[in-house]
Amino acid sequence: MASIETSLKETMTSIEGALGVALVDYTSGMALGTLGGSKDLDLNVAAAGNTDVIRAKARTMDHLGLKGDIVDMLITLGNQYHLIRPLKGRGGNGLFLYLVLDRAKSNLAMARHQLKCVEAELEV
Repeated sequence: MASIETSLKETMTSIEGALGVALVDYTSGMALGTLGGSKDLDLNVAAAGNTDVIRAKARTMDHLGLKGDIVDMLITLGNQYHLIRPLKGRGGNGLFLYLVLDRAKSNLAMARHQLKCVEAELEV
């Protein structure tokens, strides 16, 4: 089992093209931990904004009567991927991992796989 800090470091070092990562509580929109980012990528602002994205998708799924859980969500920008992965089990309910990738330097399939591995080891 890995701590929040260890998991965020693992994400940044093991995923090629990672620009920033955050563990976010989507009941409050607050980041429990962040690593990376820049003056153009404020992870705390992104955490709050992506909380709204998850809530909107959950509400839409409910309105449509869709069953099942969100595995992850992908937002593709011109030069970045933004990956949102709600956590499951071991106290992870209400939390999500948010990862920003450089499109030119990352492999999306490998990033999704590695984020799943980080989630499995994360102890909240």
